[in-house]
Amino acid sequence: MKIAVSTDGDFVSAHFGRCPTFTVVEIDEGKIVNTEVIANPGHHPGFLPQFFAEMGINAVIAGGAGQRAQMLFDEKNIQLVLGITGKVDETIDMLLKGELKGGESLCRPGSGKGYGVDKTECEH
Repeated sequence: MKIAVSTDGDFVSAHFGRCPTFTVVEIDEGKIVNTEVIANPGHHPGFLPQFFAEMGINAVIAGGAGQRAQMLFDEKNIQLVLGITGKVDETIDMLLKGELKGGESLCRPGSGKGYGVDKTECEH
């Protein structure tokens, strides 16, 4: 299993598309076999779901994502776990223990239109 966590420093970012980095974690038989932090390659409609599909990502963990992003991840068969807050390491530990529970997206409809990674108007 390969997951990408939207990251802002040591914390899960509130919005997957606007995070500065992603923490990519490979898990095999319940253990972490590789962890890599990559820069966000950009926030363009449809780009990140395709980018993650090409990387072999199975799931994305974030605080929130817009409805269109949710639909595009679904089309790529990538699970999107939203409503997650807190430290990245703790989030990954909870995932490994089977205790990570998603919830509602922290993003409100329409708050992402027309803006890129540097957008500051999305209310989380």
